[in-house]
Amino acid sequence: MLLLAMDTATPAVTVALHDGTSVVAESTRIDARRHGELLLPAVDRVVKEAGASLDALTGIVVGVGPGPYTGLRVGLATAAAFSSALGGVPVHGLCTLDGLAYASGLEEPFAVATDARRKEVYWARYDDARTRTTDASVDRPADIAGELAGLPVVGAGALLYPDAFPDARGPEHQSAAALAGLAAERLAAGGGGFLDPLPMYLRRPDAQVPKNYKVVTPR
Repeated sequence: MLLLAMDTATPAVTVALHDGTSVVAESTRIDARRHGELLLPAVDRVVKEAGASLDALTGIVVGVGPGPYTGLRVGLATAAAFSSALGGVPVHGLCTLDGLAYASGLEEPFAVATDARRKEVYWARYDDARTRTTDASVDRPADIAGELAGLPVVGAGALLYPDAFPDARGPEHQSAAALAGLAAERLAAGGGGFLDPLPMYLRRPDAQVPKNYKVVTPR
C-alpha cells in the first residue's frame, strides 16, 4: 500500500505519504491564500523525501471539506488529475473534520470545529476519534454552544471562539498524515467509510451573479 493524502479545505495545505503501516513523509504549510501555489510543490517534496514514485501509488486520499469554495477545489481537482494521469488510481474521499478528529486521539465524546469565516464554524460531533455521529454542519458558535456544552471541541474554530467552546483543544490545523492514517485503517478493514471525491459545500459560494443583471446585446 502507498497512499498519497492531501487536504486544502482549511488554511492548511497538507500532504502526506503512507505505506500502510506509517507515514513516510509529510508537509504542511498554513496559508489560506496560496493553496494553488503550494500544493504541487508539497506533493513533489514528500515524494522525493520518501524516495518514492507516483507510479507506485495504490490510492489517493483527499479531504472533501467542508471548506471554502476555492481552496477546497484545489485539492479535489489535483487528486482527480493525479488519478487520471496514473491510469485510474482510486481516489478516496474523507470528511476533513474526520482527519482532525482522528488526530485528536480522543476516546470520549467530543466535537470538531473549523473556521467557516463569516463568524461561523463547520462542525460535527464524534463518539471517539474514529466515529462521527452527525453530519457536518455550519452554524454560528453561539447557536451550538448549548448543544456542545461540556464537550471538548477540537480545531481552529473552537480556539477562535473560547466563550462558546471553553474546552477548546488541539490540534488546531488539519494534517494529511492523520487523514492518511485513518484511510489506511479503513482500507485494511475492507475499504468502507469513504466518500465520493466531491466538494462538500454547506452554503452558497461568496461570488454570485448580481441581481438585476442586465444583458447587453448588439443591435
